[in-house]
Amino acid sequence: MNQVGLVGRLTKDPVLRHLSGNRVQTNFTLAINRNYKNSRGEVDADFILCAVWGRLAEHIVKYCGKGSLIGTNGRIQSRSFINEASTKVFITEVVVEDVRFYHLKPRDSDEAIVPPKPPDGQEGLKDFVLPEEVQLPVV
Repeated sequence: MNQVGLVGRLTKDPVLRHLSGNRVQTNFTLAINRNYKNSRGEVDADFILCAVWGRLAEHIVKYCGKGSLIGTNGRIQSRSFINEASTKVFITEVVVEDVRFYHLKPRDSDEAIVPPKPPDGQEGLKDFVLPEEVQLPVV
């Protein structure tokens, strides 16, 4: 089984790439805080490379900017290529197949887009806090 779920913040504004055959793609890096503090009392983060294809890539580029909090589901993929210095480079990335938008920040702006709060129909879950989801078109 090859399945990954991540929640983190985009480290920069994603950019849409137009490829042959009317295909579109974007790459971004998710910064994910660790659950503990290091010896200096700071929270470390992991930076995970992600790749997205098609309409999902278009939606991410349209709605997400640097600092947006998103959740992703996908699979890990490894690949390699030869760079300009004739060195073989290996890359491991998450190919995103599903995304949830929790706290969006517009591109090139510090103003956050916070989704509306749902009605109080979940009384028993007051201690369980997750960011809310923005309703977007199904892709």
